[in-house]
Amino acid sequence: MPSADSKPRQTPLYTLHKAAGAKLIEFGGWEMPVHYTSILEEHAAVRNTVGLFDISHMGQVFVSGTSSEAWLNTLLTNDVRQLSPGQGQYTLMLNESAGVVDDLLVFRLDDQNFLLVVNAARTERDLKWMKKWLNANATLDFDPDHRAALALQGPRAVQVIQKVFPDEFHAPKRNAIETWAFNKQPVLVSRTGYTGEDGFELFFSDAIAEDLWKALLKEGRGLGCVPIGLGARDTLRLEAGLSLYGHELDETITPLEAGLSSFVSFDKPEKFIGREVLREQRENGPARKLIAFEVTGPGAPPRADYIVLKSGRPIGKVTSGGLSPTLRKGIGLALVETPEATLGNTLEIQVRGNTLPAVIVKRPFYRKPE
Repeated sequence: MPSADSKPRQTPLYTLHKAAGAKLIEFGGWEMPVHYTSILEEHAAVRNTVGLFDISHMGQVFVSGTSSEAWLNTLLTNDVRQLSPGQGQYTLMLNESAGVVDDLLVFRLDDQNFLLVVNAARTERDLKWMKKWLNANATLDFDPDHRAALALQGPRAVQVIQKVFPDEFHAPKRNAIETWAFNKQPVLVSRTGYTGEDGFELFFSDAIAEDLWKALLKEGRGLGCVPIGLGARDTLRLEAGLSLYGHELDETITPLEAGLSSFVSFDKPEKFIGREVLREQRENGPARKLIAFEVTGPGAPPRADYIVLKSGRPIGKVTSGGLSPTLRKGIGLALVETPEATLGNTLEIQVRGNTLPAVIVKRPFYRKPE
């Protein structure tokens, strides 16, 4: 785990990224590719064909033990008892004030073993938080130096992955996870993603990272598969209306404010951290809510932290914004006063001394064709 003043970590694919001409930036304590060609080209590749992401910077925390299920249910908002072996769910980890410590995926591998996939920039904080509340019959296993992960996303992702795993492939259900093999090494393959497209995420030992990356690109070459950087990952997730930690989520924003109540189980028997504060907020209603908006006039695209106005009065601020490469218009997410958070309500976004007209719309901005 790097300290605040140490150099960014490098994934097992760092050398291949450099050889491919990637522009590398520091992100969440890691040196990661932001793009290889351009964000727009890579965004279009994922929407139209298929793209491959290095997501090895994300934390993989394995939880095991006789009380792992009960302990996770005190730590996370969703109900892991609903998961059968091989199933996963999106969930949130809260502080005592119901602010979000992190948002993550949890997979049940078998009765007493789970995999948590957490945000890179939050991994250190997450581990401290988990260890603070850990009980005697649950253990954590975290080994970032020997783990790697990839995401294969896009309408042709199925065609690519079945060529790399011809003997084991069958299409898992959404959020399911299975163990396949590559070079005789286990690969956890989940039907998940963060782009609004169909796809897979793969978690495995760093020993096979380069070979698996090369195999997916080789087998996908004729299908349009190209490597994708973090820049397109952000524009894709924004079009899909997905929250990003540090923007729509942080330790001062609750799941109800962020529009994530469907991932909170108030009825499970365990009292998860932050539940009582969240229950009170549910009864009284949050003072602010996350909304999605589209810009309806000409001007520069909205960006995070821009002020949102209603009839000239500040009512909130933009959490994420930009020009949608697919829709070719300015889009964004914002936290605004609850009385103004209604579909169709018109707003103004303050941009460099000017204002842009905008309207509140339903998420997601983009939905993949059926």
